[in-house]
Amino acid sequence: MPEQHHSSLGLSVAPDSPGSSIFDLPTKPSLNTNTSTIPGGPSHKYVSFPSSEDRTDSPSFLVISGGTGCNSICSAFGNACYVLPVSDDGGSSSEIIRVLGGPSIGDIRSRLIRLIPPSPPGSPLDAIRNLLAHRFPAHCTEREAREDWRDIVEGRSHLWTGIPNDRKELIRGFLVQFESELLRRAQKNFSFLNGRQGQILVGNYFLAAAQEFFRSLPSAIFLFSSITNSQANILPVIITNHTVTIAVELENGSKIIGQCNISHPVSSSAPSINVFDSDPASPIVAHAQNVMFRSESKDESSDLESRISRLYYINAYGNEIRPAPNSDYLSNISTNDILIYSCGSLWTSIIPCLALRGVATAIAQSPSLRAKVLLLNSRNDRETTGYTAVDYIEAIVKSLKSAGSRDRHADDIYPISAFITHVVYLRGSLVPVAIERITSMGVACVEVIGQSSKSDGLPLFDAASVRQALDRILRQET
Repeated sequence: MPEQHHSSLGLSVAPDSPGSSIFDLPTKPSLNTNTSTIPGGPSHKYVSFPSSEDRTDSPSFLVISGGTGCNSICSAFGNACYVLPVSDDGGSSSEIIRVLGGPSIGDIRSRLIRLIPPSPPGSPLDAIRNLLAHRFPAHCTEREAREDWRDIVEGRSHLWTGIPNDRKELIRGFLVQFESELLRRAQKNFSFLNGRQGQILVGNYFLAAAQEFFRSLPSAIFLFSSITNSQANILPVIITNHTVTIAVELENGSKIIGQCNISHPVSSSAPSINVFDSDPASPIVAHAQNVMFRSESKDESSDLESRISRLYYINAYGNEIRPAPNSDYLSNISTNDILIYSCGSLWTSIIPCLALRGVATAIAQSPSLRAKVLLLNSRNDRETTGYTAVDYIEAIVKSLKSAGSRDRHADDIYPISAFITHVVYLRGSLVPVAIERITSMGVACVEVIGQSSKSDGLPLFDAASVRQALDRILRQET
């Protein structure tokens, strides 16, 4: 039987094979349910990966971001690699971490779903997206959530409609694996209502189960991308099978542990120091149950008692550690064209990807980076109360230099422009932009017009405004 060779993927697929490759999911529903789903058949249209020749004329991007802050502008970047932190301890991530441990996968799941290729309603790809993005209503009871979960795991839920059997059994297999891990830890009473706004997120459970099974988060990301035909190139900033916890020290000497406590604290929330544990060998960073994140909670939270001075990582015993960054992250710094510090939470989304040894030197010495662009938030939050654009720049540079100075004395060698070359800000932003001072630092300022927020009318970045800014920057660089 002749084979079709997909050189870009390293796969050989027999044209008459009754099964489908994990890379060939049809985006359109079949008009005839008896029609074979042979790869390349006439009834389906497939999403293909762009060849290297297709990418030569467009710049490549390395985007440092959190989960939600960058999601709305992903379409502005064609050929992009996304670096995400693994330290989020809120929402359903907190419950998975509390019961199963491991790195946080919530931000990664959010980006993976965002980067699933567009597909018509009712298509197999659309059905998979709906399943993995499924959230159970916040007003339901725990019993109702468990019944919904039981229907999903046993394959009876309407969410499986339209999903090819091979994908269905693959996804369901990992959901069964997830439930098996929960049953092994039944004494911890896992709550299915612990997701964002009290909702169940099937994609989180699938990704967590794959990570547990492979003992590799990159492998789990690859599997998720494969079954959804995603071209996503997503890198966890740290490769680990353990829970990653961040902490900050304030200018007044106080310390706050855990992303949720730093960014949007709620009652009985983020990791805390358990000083009453009688076992001296037990971890003292305890992850509490039911950390309920609400998107508006940042605006409702009280200001920090003092500005943040630095961010650092700690282990389960509360000791400061210096984890190594993902080696692929450093490699991508030296091969991509544009570095993007995305909009979003500065101290809990961006800086956790920067305060790691070797990152400062990699950015400053990159032979490929043509521009290093900061997308400035249009408003401050709890982490950045009273910040100006200069404060954002200085926080990023200080974090990079502090991590790098212990290795290469980056604080003595590199100017600010070695790390940030452009600041893109929105017209009407509430964050002051001192253009003359920023320009004197060797950083160019680029103003764009974004879309208006539906809630308060403040400008927000969208894909069009980001593309406009990048086009202007690239024209200056050529």
